[in-house]
Amino acid sequence: MKLGRLNHIGVATPSIEASIAHYRDVMGATHIHEPFDLPEQGVKVCFVDTPADSAMNGTQIELIEPFDESSPINGFLAKNPAGGQHHVCFEVPDIAKAREEFEAMGKRILGPTRIGAHGTPIFFLHPKDMQGILTEIMETPKEAH
Repeated sequence: MKLGRLNHIGVATPSIEASIAHYRDVMGATHIHEPFDLPEQGVKVCFVDTPADSAMNGTQIELIEPFDESSPINGFLAKNPAGGQHHVCFEVPDIAKAREEFEAMGKRILGPTRIGAHGTPIFFLHPKDMQGILTEIMETPKEAH
């Protein structure tokens, strides 16, 4: 498996609005996307862009807030009430090939491949197989987001 571009760092938050204010007022973020609901993933999402010199090289912060009581990040927020780093996401050119390679290495994949917040296929790898880090693998978007 070849390491791809770090697309984003997922940050779980009890309040996207409060996190937007933090990234804008404390960290000086100037490009914050409009929040949107992703009920099929159980989250509300907002991307914060970091500075870049082209559309494809800036890493984003993905703010994720629970969509409802069944959200998979509720457990994380129960242990970390203020929120915090939830996952890292790397791009791959071919999601099916990447999944096969990780499975061949014996890495545990959490659930089926599905469509993520960037509109491309994703899957997650178990943190115990990834040096304690929940790792998202996503197919490289065809257009910059």
